[in-house]
Amino acid sequence: MTGATGMTGSALVHRLLQLEAEVHIFALPEREPESRLIRSGDIARVQVHEGRMEEPATVAAAVRATRPHLVFHLAAQPLVEVARDDPTRTFEVNVRGTWALLDACRLHAERPRAIAVASSDKAYGARDRLPYVESDPLDGSEPYEASKTITDILARTYARAYDLPTRVARCGNIYGPGDWNWSRIVPGTIRSLLRGESPVVRSDGTPIRDYIHVDDVVSAYVSLATVDVAPGEAFNFSSGERRSVREVLDLVGEAAGVSREPVVLGTAKGEISVQYLDSGKARRMLGWSATRGLAESLPSIVEWYRELLRVPTGARE
Repeated sequence: MTGATGMTGSALVHRLLQLEAEVHIFALPEREPESRLIRSGDIARVQVHEGRMEEPATVAAAVRATRPHLVFHLAAQPLVEVARDDPTRTFEVNVRGTWALLDACRLHAERPRAIAVASSDKAYGARDRLPYVESDPLDGSEPYEASKTITDILARTYARAYDLPTRVARCGNIYGPGDWNWSRIVPGTIRSLLRGESPVVRSDGTPIRDYIHVDDVVSAYVSLATVDVAPGEAFNFSSGERRSVREVLDLVGEAAGVSREPVVLGTAKGEISVQYLDSGKARRMLGWSATRGLAESLPSIVEWYRELLRVPTGARE
């Protein structure tokens, strides 16, 4: 697995360990101490292979060493603003890293049974007709969107040209415990409120997104890797819960028991105004459906961050 120290990767590792899988991860030499993989102790139960996605020789060596049965490719530079400021690094990690892994799997004598690749709803780019369906063209224009469009195309190219058993996941906005990217709306708002600060909104508060709990995404990846589908199939994964940024702020405030007016910067660039997905194909072909809602999930997520940030339960303003 790549990307195992991130929010989704850490949760997926935990689930695979529960299923008694032998888990190997390809991870950066620099550890992220806040990672749920490390905080939970799960890192001691997996075999770690160190390296960088943008180094094809190191990626290939890890594939040869592990001889993987299933591959989950989740590693990426995941932030829209970072991608806009540093497109080179984003393309190196997201694009070079993807073809390096896929080519290593192609050349390995014992090919994996399935390779699940993380794309994104951002791969579609901006469209007037919604929700997105899997047959829609991929047309990301901003650097992060384009990196995911190319990732998606590469996965399907290796399936069609080399019969590599890839399958692609296009998820909405993932939230849950284990996300330390504070610029994202859920963890960033929780941290601000628990610290007695006003949350900061980079947009004008109106963008609408699908929000999907990390546990539902984990079940999506397990289904994606274990159900028999044709090479190169792509699936949308969504809860069907569409919320504006301002609605999410209000729900987080309710869960934290804190009401503070946000600081609205309105400076965000490269953001699509409205995005949401149709997950009918995943329901039909994978038997998958989301089970978690935002409002019901947020109280436990707030408590997870309260413990992470060591904020006493009574410390509310």
